[in-house]
Amino acid sequence: MPTEDLLTAWTALLHRCGAAVDPEPYGRELLRRWSEPQRRYHTVAHLRAVLRHVDELAGHAADPEAVRLAAWFHDAVHRPDRTENEERSAALAVRALTAAGLPAERVAEVERLVLLTVGHDPAPGDRNGEVLCDADLAVLGGTPEAYAAYAAAVREEYGFVPAPDFAAGRAAVLRHLLALPGLYRTPARPRAQRPAAPHAPPVSRAARPP
Repeated sequence: MPTEDLLTAWTALLHRCGAAVDPEPYGRELLRRWSEPQRRYHTVAHLRAVLRHVDELAGHAADPEAVRLAAWFHDAVHRPDRTENEERSAALAVRALTAAGLPAERVAEVERLVLLTVGHDPAPGDRNGEVLCDADLAVLGGTPEAYAAYAAAVREEYGFVPAPDFAAGRAAVLRHLLALPGLYRTPARPRAQRPAAPHAPPVSRAARPP
């Protein structure tokens, strides 16, 4: 999949955020991570979709640039056989953005947002968190065809998980999401999403939520 447009967007984003170094080399490293062979759903296509939804919802965010940075890093580390991917992704964001010379306050906000994708439950009034979580979960309210493609890709990504465990994970994540105050928190919601109950996500944190 061509990624030069994403690299251009990353470079522009880092310049807007005051990067003190050339952002392009690290942008290429991030895109390499998003293109790793073990990925089937958490790919460059997912990154592109999340960034698009963030742009659609940016007017709701308190710091849209921090949300965009968090979108770039939220699945930058993704090993399907591990459970600490978000924590590792957040740590990667801190190292990379600090090295790029971004202000500590914004780096800390990006770290917080990436960690928020563990449970997708932003606190009331957390406008940045609401935008990132809505963007990341947008696929769950999409068309049946889009959801079917998503579910198939995630099942392939976690093909090593036995079918009974995989089914149990689907149920666990659905229970978690249905217990939240709402699947989507922004007034606009991601484009083409519905306010109805989500499709059942395919895996638990023991494997990976969306």
